[in-house]
Amino acid sequence: MAALAYNLGKREINHYFSVRSAKVLALVAVLLLAVCHLASRRYRGSDSCEYLLSSGRFLGEKVWQPHSCMMHKYKISEAKNCLVDKHIAFIGDSRIRQLFYSFVKIINPQFKEEGNKVKSDFLWHPEVNGSMKQCIKVWTEDSVAKPHVIVAGAATWSIKIHNGSNEALSQYKMNITSIAPLLEKLAKTSDVYWVLQDPVYEDLLSENRKMITNEKIDAYNEAAVSILNSSTRNSKSNVKVFSVSKLIAQETIMESLDGLHLPESSRETSAMILMNVYCNKILKPVDGSCCQPRPPLTLIQKLAACFFTLSIIGYLIFYIIHRNAHRKNKPCTDLESGEEKKNIINPSVSPLEVFLQSFCKLGLIMAYFYMCDRANLFMKENKFYTHSTFFIPIIYILVLGVFYNENTKETKVLNREQTDEWKGWMQLVILIYHISGASTFLPVYMHIRVLVAAYLFQTGYGHFSYFWVKGDFGIHRVCQVLFRLNFLVVVLCIVMDRPYQFYYFVPLVTVWFMVIYVTLALWPQIIQKKANGNCLWHFGLLLKLAFLLLCICFLAYSQGAFEKIFSLWPLSKCFELKGNVYEWWFRWRLDRYVVFHGMLFAFIYLALQKRQILSEGKGEPLFSSKISNFLLFISVVSFLTYSIWASSCKNKAECNELHPSVSVVQILAFILIRNIPGYARSVYSSFFAWFGKISLELFICQYHIWLAADTRGILVLIPGNPMLNIIVSTFIFVCVAHEISQITNDLAQIIIPKDNSSLLKRLACIAAFFCGLLVLSSIQDKSRH
Repeated sequence: MAALAYNLGKREINHYFSVRSAKVLALVAVLLLAVCHLASRRYRGSDSCEYLLSSGRFLGEKVWQPHSCMMHKYKISEAKNCLVDKHIAFIGDSRIRQLFYSFVKIINPQFKEEGNKVKSDFLWHPEVNGSMKQCIKVWTEDSVAKPHVIVAGAATWSIKIHNGSNEALSQYKMNITSIAPLLEKLAKTSDVYWVLQDPVYEDLLSENRKMITNEKIDAYNEAAVSILNSSTRNSKSNVKVFSVSKLIAQETIMESLDGLHLPESSRETSAMILMNVYCNKILKPVDGSCCQPRPPLTLIQKLAACFFTLSIIGYLIFYIIHRNAHRKNKPCTDLESGEEKKNIINPSVSPLEVFLQSFCKLGLIMAYFYMCDRANLFMKENKFYTHSTFFIPIIYILVLGVFYNENTKETKVLNREQTDEWKGWMQLVILIYHISGASTFLPVYMHIRVLVAAYLFQTGYGHFSYFWVKGDFGIHRVCQVLFRLNFLVVVLCIVMDRPYQFYYFVPLVTVWFMVIYVTLALWPQIIQKKANGNCLWHFGLLLKLAFLLLCICFLAYSQGAFEKIFSLWPLSKCFELKGNVYEWWFRWRLDRYVVFHGMLFAFIYLALQKRQILSEGKGEPLFSSKISNFLLFISVVSFLTYSIWASSCKNKAECNELHPSVSVVQILAFILIRNIPGYARSVYSSFFAWFGKISLELFICQYHIWLAADTRGILVLIPGNPMLNIIVSTFIFVCVAHEISQITNDLAQIIIPKDNSSLLKRLACIAAFFCGLLVLSSIQDKSRH
């Protein structure tokens, strides 16, 4: 009954909600969200600097999240690079002095607060009075060198000295009114920030500070904001009000030692905000979206936009012509017989129309990619890891995966449904890992490394099995695989202006596919059919694999040789990142043996299968009962042993060093646990398998339309509601990945035909395209430098 109810329920869902209707809903959602964000930016303004300076919230206890944008945590080298030959001046009271100390510590962590030591770029002016005015007035003179950044603020001394009198507030208003024009004049050539007064913790204030109340502080802040904003009549004030420290203080002032001065962590947050406000527009860090303008379009991006536009126009013309032809060919009624006469109808769609339709859809999708991660239309936020944000979604998808299960069509080891299922749940776990920021938790990181290795293991297993059994080393097969692997990444490299190596996983599987192909295709070509006739060919294949392992070991321990090979032009254009190939060497070396392990496993499995040593019937254990139970026990122990070791890792570098040699233990243990019991081999999760079929697209698309800032942050389509935002962005993301998978399959049939002569012509065109791309890329690089 339960199975019947499940099947009826699934049929009902599929009847009312198909993949096509889901994609239409996703398109409508994107259009509505784009309109809403455009309207919001028009109403509230699009300057993310204002959000950084005025609003935000704490993620956890100490991580500050500005509204709508991401804040970069500056390293010493970055801060020094940004502020070289710059003069930063702080002017104000003890609170400003503490902010100054925190700011300087970003550049020099060894800087100490000692006594009343005053540095030249901090000026002690605890009141807004004539003394402060004179100091600022000097900077307005043409003959005097002006600071590049001025940070000013004061009020608590005025409250304290005058015992919180109303006369003091009136005098403060008069003084700041006289200073405001000078600040405005300075703001034309320098960055000027007026720091509003932070609240106090009145219970901790000493007796001589009891008159400093939050009510008084609010009054002084209101006066400062009102006067500074009205200092220019017809335009917006250039003096930026630094009000975000108030929000930070409201959460942390209880940790103050004296009730007046903020704890060190809060001052450091305010200093880092100042660093972001000034340096983001200079250094343009990927994960510092606050205060960054939209990057200008490159020549290649402009040409891509023209191509997609022409594709859309071309498809619309085809659609209109086809629709008119369809109307003419509509069945008409024979007046004599009353029957319909059918005119000749075009039975198939032309390849050109499919080509234009595919690029039309792809153009619209790429526009969404660009809006999400380049145009600053949608918001971005920093990641923040907690155990619940990672493990709760894992439990949720596990329940869904178990619920949606079906019988497999075949019961062989690692059959198609099972490998799709494996790819699917691994990809979902990796996605959760990325969006939750779980890389900061070492045990989770080490287990995710095994999942990446398992994907590469499948690469070795799958491609070796195909070439060994089929013996198809033709160029069509190679081009089909390379096209399906690389099409989306090449398009994203063009549209998003990113190097090929940035999407590291695709270069990794591409290179390993070519390694497998070359290893098996080179003379002597040894395939299963040939080896069955003479057992010596098995030894020949093992010698090939041994030579491959020797090459892998040589490159793994000879970084210089590896870098020389991949630094050669034009390989360097594919594998360089930030001017060198170190990242590529690190990624390749991290899983250097696992593809070889996959090939070796495929060879052993197919040999055992050929000799009928395995029992792969439905419901049958893979081996005899004793052997199956023994192997299951060993597999479970090995699986748990690896998990215990990975969970006890203390140093990421040391664990990464061991990972290439030991990751295969858990992979093989999983395969045996999943395949030895006949009942486990006979079922699979259709939920996970569905995602497994689009796993590559999911992995690549997440960079820009689920995560943000090139995976450093999270895309925010619906601000203020993290749960709803994740649901909506995930729905759109999955629909887009599925559509791209279909587009890639359609284009693969057109661009990579089976006819060799046609294929060679297409390859010549593709080669010309990449040559042109290399030339344009070189021109762009020269113009940037």
